[in-house]
Amino acid sequence: MRKSSEHRFMLLRWQLLGIISFILLWEIGALLVKSDLILPSPARVAKALYQLFGKNFFWLSIGGSFLRVFEAFILSGLIGLATGTMSGIKPQARAFLNPFIVGIRATPVMALILVAMFWFPAWQVPVFSAILMAFPVMHTSTEAGVHAVDKKLLEMSTFFNVPSSFIFWRLRLPSALPYILSGAKNALGLSWKVVVAGEVLSQPRMALGTGMQEARLSIETATVFAWAIITIFLCGLSEYLFGLLADRLSARFQQSSQEEDQDLS
Repeated sequence: MRKSSEHRFMLLRWQLLGIISFILLWEIGALLVKSDLILPSPARVAKALYQLFGKNFFWLSIGGSFLRVFEAFILSGLIGLATGTMSGIKPQARAFLNPFIVGIRATPVMALILVAMFWFPAWQVPVFSAILMAFPVMHTSTEAGVHAVDKKLLEMSTFFNVPSSFIFWRLRLPSALPYILSGAKNALGLSWKVVVAGEVLSQPRMALGTGMQEARLSIETATVFAWAIITIFLCGLSEYLFGLLADRLSARFQQSSQEEDQDLS
């Protein structure tokens, strides 16, 4: 326990050192460029960020973007879980869906957003684009998780006529859960990036991307940096909190499985 705490503290110190080093390099770059229009200093960006904190539009934009990310993440996760499970169990489903998955992966994000702008109103464009881009991540992770189950255990379960519900909860789900949670974490980060990119182009009301685009049109480079920093912070915070939730969920699931094994024995 003590060694684990010391290891985490050591990693935290290196992370802080990395952040400080990045800020120093940024400051040096700003001093060399000598133009806030091209590269504003960290102090100038911090001032612009402080000014944003006092505006209602800023907080409404955070709420609007968060709701779009949450909607895209949930829908892409549900769709990816369903299709990934089918592809993992049925080779026919995998062959049927594979061209669609490959096609989405090969599509540039900006091209997808531009096409979506012809089909949907401004507030739906980021959500639709994020769903399509995050869905293959969940699909592939779920499919890999389904394939990770021990084939010999599946054959033995089939031979002894083990109920399908038992096979799902005690064989397939424990094997697939780490893959699903890892894919969900990646899909969450991707949803943030695609949603904000979609907001920059479609410019819906109350959106981080809209604020970023308006600052760009006003040639306020420091404010653009401030909006970008907030986006990065929210994305990182979401992934961190989801990681904590995923670790707790995995630990609880393993504990319940061990308790059931003891009861059965």
